[in-house]
Amino acid sequence: MRKLRAVAWKELRQIRRDPLSLLMLLGLPAFMLVLYGFALNFDVRHVGLAVQDRDRTARSRELVASFVRSTYFDLAAMPEPGADLEALTARGIARAVLVIPEGYGEELAKGRTAEVQLLLDGADANTATTVLGYAGALVAERNAEALRVSLVRSGGGDPVTGISYRPRVWYNPELSSTRFLVPGLMGVLLMLTAVLATALSIVREKERGTIEQLRVAPLHTAELILGKTLPYLVISFLAAAIILLAARALFGVEVKGSYLALVAATLLYLVGALGLGILISTLADSQSVAFQGSLLVSLLPAVLLSGFIFQIRAMPAVLQAITYAIPARYYLVILRGVIIKGSGLGPYLDEVLGLTLFAAATLGLATLRLAREDT
Repeated sequence: MRKLRAVAWKELRQIRRDPLSLLMLLGLPAFMLVLYGFALNFDVRHVGLAVQDRDRTARSRELVASFVRSTYFDLAAMPEPGADLEALTARGIARAVLVIPEGYGEELAKGRTAEVQLLLDGADANTATTVLGYAGALVAERNAEALRVSLVRSGGGDPVTGISYRPRVWYNPELSSTRFLVPGLMGVLLMLTAVLATALSIVREKERGTIEQLRVAPLHTAELILGKTLPYLVISFLAAAIILLAARALFGVEVKGSYLALVAATLLYLVGALGLGILISTLADSQSVAFQGSLLVSLLPAVLLSGFIFQIRAMPAVLQAITYAIPARYYLVILRGVIIKGSGLGPYLDEVLGLTLFAAATLGLATLRLAREDT
């Protein structure tokens, strides 16, 4: 235990001599959370809408007003009949064009179906799909209102509603993408900073030649690993606390579940990440190589293959199989369950097992590599 404390104290003094690295470990995650928390947003609002109203009646103006009042669309242009509508989307003036033909109001007044056309820029398929859903819902709402007015005017009294559709969304009733993204950002940032911290720390010892002093010291390999990682484990927990505080203050994302469950899952996740950083340090001989390797095995998989942005179920079978080796896959499921749903670890025992196996694998391989280098 005394040897372990000596190595850990040495590492803390090394960190104190390098305040820039400490600032990076504590400040960078919070900065990136603020940056990406505001920049990454899947909510589609204020879509530029051009309207070509060839009818120019009260009914057509009501339809346009329903689009604009929804906050999903902003009126960007009112092209005259015969104008080049494709040029509006090509120049980025509008993403969608609503065309209301002549006779729209007359057809509705006669109780017949009135057709309208929506021209949509489909370059961004996800946004286009969302916009189509918004437009369909708005048109359906206008149809229901027109049917009610028609029945009342014909003397039929209040219309029969049939099915009463009352959707209810659990956990995230506002359907805010921020509540979904912020826990994911926490997982990505912790993986990146923890791997980089340990990988660069040990490689720095190699470049300065001080690693040889540690190897000849009466230390077991496990003591060396623990002594080098414990300071960074504490710093990573501080970074996690800063991220949670920033998420609550800036985005209103609160931890609804057990803090004990969150700490336990974060501990497993960070131990695996620190072990991965040590493993990279045993393979790299320079800080530049360690930096590039850390980015390759931590940041890219955590962003692309963890379910942070892209659904794992939508990936090809080969990539889905690869995601089982990505610890962020398991951690993000637990994070979103604890933070958003208020769950404990009970529903996520498979994910806890996955994190445990990853931590054991990385620490085991790192220990073997360091032991081999000592011999």
